[in-house]
Amino acid sequence: MKIIIPMAGMGKRMRPHTLTVPKPLVPIAGKAIVHRLVEDIAKVCGEKIDEVAFIIGDFGKETEQRLIKIAESVGAKGSIYYQREALGTAHAIYCAKESLGGKVVVAFADTLFKADFTLDTSNEGIIWVQKVEDPRPFGVVKLNDKNEITDFVEKPEHFVSDLAIIGIYYFQDGENLKKELQYVIDNNIKDKGEYQLTSALENMKNKGIKFLPGKVTDWLDCGNKDSTVDTNSRYLEYIKDQKLVASTVKLTNSVIIQPSYIGENVELVNSVVGPHASIGNGTKITNTVINRSIVQENAVISNATITNSMFGNSAQYKGKALDLSVGDFNVIA
Repeated sequence: MKIIIPMAGMGKRMRPHTLTVPKPLVPIAGKAIVHRLVEDIAKVCGEKIDEVAFIIGDFGKETEQRLIKIAESVGAKGSIYYQREALGTAHAIYCAKESLGGKVVVAFADTLFKADFTLDTSNEGIIWVQKVEDPRPFGVVKLNDKNEITDFVEKPEHFVSDLAIIGIYYFQDGENLKKELQYVIDNNIKDKGEYQLTSALENMKNKGIKFLPGKVTDWLDCGNKDSTVDTNSRYLEYIKDQKLVASTVKLTNSVIIQPSYIGENVELVNSVVGPHASIGNGTKITNTVINRSIVQENAVISNATITNSMFGNSAQYKGKALDLSVGDFNVIA
């Protein structure tokens, strides 16, 4: 089994955090989004992962080394491919054509999921979906009475289905997928100016490949700051029975409210952290109340009340320590 992860996008909706690191390396509960994604796919695959191929932009050698280690953490070989131009999802996957063989899972790296099934690899193709209240912003699938996918509809203006494609796909024959992607590119088949995976899926379906829906129990978006903070909170709830606070954390007159992730050598002074806070290694927090937020490594925060927020690596934030004398019925905003 191979996992193919296109992640060459600029992550503009996550600025300024993606100015220095690609969005899939932003941490969720102490691990990079893409690390969580690889681990969760490995859990449902039910068989050994031989290779994880990452399709990236010009992210630098340090990022590439981190990605290789993520693959190795699930016992797989890590491979790096490059998408030099943003030409669409089909083009991105085709950039890893040397790794498209055998059983393949394709997963776009801005989403996480929770599922309680084991992938049935005897099927020709599986497209993972979840029911949504408003399907208009998503690509959706239609099913027949045999539970087979009959149509792919991109951002429907009128209701055709509430099963949204979450961006994770299984293909029993990676070579066939490669052939169909090459056909789309060679014949300049574009949708909205780009080569789309759905064009290849439509060709495969028309040639008799049966695609079934894989329904997840939860779909966690990491597209922008607010959705990523929300995903961090929800993910902490999933793993709250795990050890989330490092033994090297230094507490001085401080409280941690679980579930919260606190990394190595974090120092908390006169502070309340949590619930649903993730604090990266080496961060120092003083005279602060912080919840429902993500703080990356080596940050320094003091004299603040913080919620629904993200702080990057080595960020510094200092609020105001007030000395007040407030009379009866005064309102201070």
